This record gives sequence, C-alpha cells and structure tokens, in this order.
Amino acid sequence: MINARNISKSVNTAEGPLTILDNIDLSVSDGESLAIVGASGSGKSTLLGILAGLDIPSSGEMVLAGKSLTSMDEEGRAAVRAESVGFVFQSFQLLPGLNALENVMLPLELHGVAQAEEKARGYLERVGLSHRLYHYPKQLSGGEQQRVAVARAFASEPEILFADEPTGNLDSATGAHIIELIFALNAEQGTTLVLVTHEERLAQRCSRKITLDAGKCIDTDEVSMDSPAEVATGA
Repeated sequence: MINARNISKSVNTAEGPLTILDNIDLSVSDGESLAIVGASGSGKSTLLGILAGLDIPSSGEMVLAGKSLTSMDEEGRAAVRAESVGFVFQSFQLLPGLNALENVMLPLELHGVAQAEEKARGYLERVGLSHRLYHYPKQLSGGEQQRVAVARAFASEPEILFADEPTGNLDSATGAHIIELIFALNAEQGTTLVLVTHEERLAQRCSRKITLDAGKCIDTDEVSMDSPAEVATGA
C-alpha cells in the first residue's frame, strides 16, 4: 500500500542545507498499522507528509496505493489523496463556518457520494455525537472536535488513514477515548493506518513501529496489537 524508497528531504537555511530525512526505506502492507515515533524534530511529521503526498522528497521515490507520487504534479497527488487517503490531525482542521454535520458531509459531497447527509449522520452517531450535529467547532470541546474529525476521516472509507499526533491537544482521558475510536473504526474498515505519535500507549496499539532520530530510521519493532475495545463515546 505504501512504499518509500531512499526518501530524503533537505531544505536550505541561512546556515546552509538542513537534512530533515536521510535515506528512509519503508513499506507498509495493506491493512497494517504503523506508528512513527521519535523525539521532537526527528522528522516524524515530515515523513508522514511525504508518505501521504502532502509534500515531496528531495530525492527518492514515494509510491502510494500503487501510484508513484514523485512522478506527479500537485494536481495528480491531490487526486490520489482524494481517492485513497483520510487524515486526522492534532489541530482537528475543522472548518469553523460549518457545523459538525456539514464538516463531515463536505468531503462526501465533493466526491459525489450519494446520500452524503445520511452517511455523515451515521458516522457522527457512531462516534457519539448524534446530539451535536448542528453545533459549530467553537461550541464543541477538544474531544468532540476530534471525534468530528475522526468521523469525517472514516466516512470517506479511505484505503489509508494518516494521523498526526491525534491525541496531542487532548487530556489523557479524552485522548484514550479517541484512541479507542480510531482503532475500533480502523479494524472495522480494514484501513491501512499510519500515525505519528509521542505516546507509547498509542504506538503499542499498532502492529509495527519505527523510531526516527535526526531524520534516520534507527529502530523497527514488531509490537502486539491490543484487541480493539468498544468505541468509547464519552470524550
């Protein structure tokens, strides 16, 4: 599903070239869950952006869902993302002028999904927000906003879900509920999951994790994935 070959990323700074990623090789199979861990500044989010086609490497080849992203322009990469990819971000990325239902409906409508409203309602109900359909982001707690983001991501039934610090802006208890949501829905849909996290409890829920240090992959571990718990709706 994901194949990154000799991926490097560098940028020019006032002090000269800065290497963010250094010859990363990484493959992720269909249905696998992978955690990317490492200290702040290790290159985790940059790698996630390249894997998802949000950014391009300075060198190497990135293949996503059988398509070479590095041979495409931004329009082509955007088409691949729209077709195959879902996102959950630390900062929620909800549109403030749309209510919860509209935030979930919008990508469905843009993709021409039939009965978009019915599907959006169904996913919001599954994450425990059937009573908050018409509330705007500023009227929702952080946990509720992230649950809207999770519903939006899974409603499109993506082949691959990328999550960048999905619990980073949440307290411990609320973050635990979001973890359960992500893994329960992920198991149900059989989605390939790639997430960046600094939380060991979240990394341990994945079937594999890699550790980055100064842009290099220094460790790869197979971990035992816990059985997905029932979807929690109290966050």
